Amino acid sequence: MEKCQDLGFTKSIGVSNFSPRLIEEILSFAKIPPDVNQVEMNPIWQQKLNEFCKKKDILLTGYSPLGASGAKWGHNHVMECDVLQDIAKSRGKTVAQVFLRWMYEQGVSFVVKSFNTERMKQNLDIFDWSLIEEELIKISHIPQKKHVYLAGSMVERANDVITEIDAGLAF
Repeated sequence: MEKCQDLGFTKSIGVSNFSPRLIEEILSFAKIPPDVNQVEMNPIWQQKLNEFCKKKDILLTGYSPLGASGAKWGHNHVMECDVLQDIAKSRGKTVAQVFLRWMYEQGVSFVVKSFNTERMKQNLDIFDWSLIEEELIKISHIPQKKHVYLAGSMVERANDVITEIDAGLAF
């Protein structure tokens, strides 16, 4: 990719699903560091990765920010999160709007997929309001929980595979 950038074929280099360990590894030899790391990110997963990437001047882009409900590998944990539901209710917003606004305020770019015209409009209705400090704190205290799709089923509890994955994600 560095050669492609040198030749003018691309303006930037990005990575996908890189943990802090992998980012440190690539930074140890790369002449051109990545500008972006695209990962699954939602309020229940990856909050700390954003802090790490900011320190390295790498933009974090979140895909499936609402949990990819309906997808084989997706879940409803974001939309069912009590903290987000409470904030949404008190603000007269949707859970999706609350979390997308939170991502925006954290400096994270995000990719939202919807075929529903009304939801697309709602997803854009996040720019004329802000979360207050109390709400930001509540969101930052949502317990982080990874969801791993293994052999056709969602795994959420600790086991040998998840422990091994955790080791690779350690800061």
